[in-house]
Amino acid sequence: MSNTKKSQVQSKSALRRQRERELRYQTILSAAEKLFSSEGYHGASMERLAEMSEVSVGTVYFYFKNKEDLLLHLLNQIAYALRELVGSEFRRADATLEGFKKAGAAFFKEFCPRHPEKLAIIFRESVGQSVHVEEHRKKIFDKFIADVQGALNRLADRMGVSYRSPHSAEILAVSIVGMYERLAYHYLIWRNSCTDLDAIAEDALTFIEGGVQNLWTR
Repeated sequence: MSNTKKSQVQSKSALRRQRERELRYQTILSAAEKLFSSEGYHGASMERLAEMSEVSVGTVYFYFKNKEDLLLHLLNQIAYALRELVGSEFRRADATLEGFKKAGAAFFKEFCPRHPEKLAIIFRESVGQSVHVEEHRKKIFDKFIADVQGALNRLADRMGVSYRSPHSAEILAVSIVGMYERLAYHYLIWRNSCTDLDAIAEDALTFIEGGVQNLWTR
């Protein structure tokens, strides 16, 4: 076999191994998401996780240093999914109040009903863990807040208005993200109910719209 053919065979083999590693990584994360949300982060064991992932415990530790490391990877994946849907909607909002409300509706009407397990991880199971985990959560929420604040500033520019103080847009963004978190926790985690999400979203977004307009000055 020529060196070129050997190289091609080795390259295909390396790609296959890479795909297999990625598949195992995603399988373990998916199992962790289900396990942490149903049994709780502290109640979940690495042995049970390995069983659900259909791999050995050693394989789990090959990919993740410990359970906290696994939680951090899971938070990154959930945050990416949330920002891809909601954050990108805020960035793409057409700088009108209606566009801003549509962007917010993506959280309540699309992300929440589709991903209750992700909500449980990011809003419940990752709270009150180690300092490292809390710092990680802070970075994630800082990015969410920046997405909303950017949309608020673009909205004000488009409307030809300014905010009452240099802090107004940031305060609004922090409040909006906090409202999303609390409403999701209250209705989807505590009450475990998605039946009134449309009405909840409409009321929340109308309330937010009024708050935004009340902090504008001409």
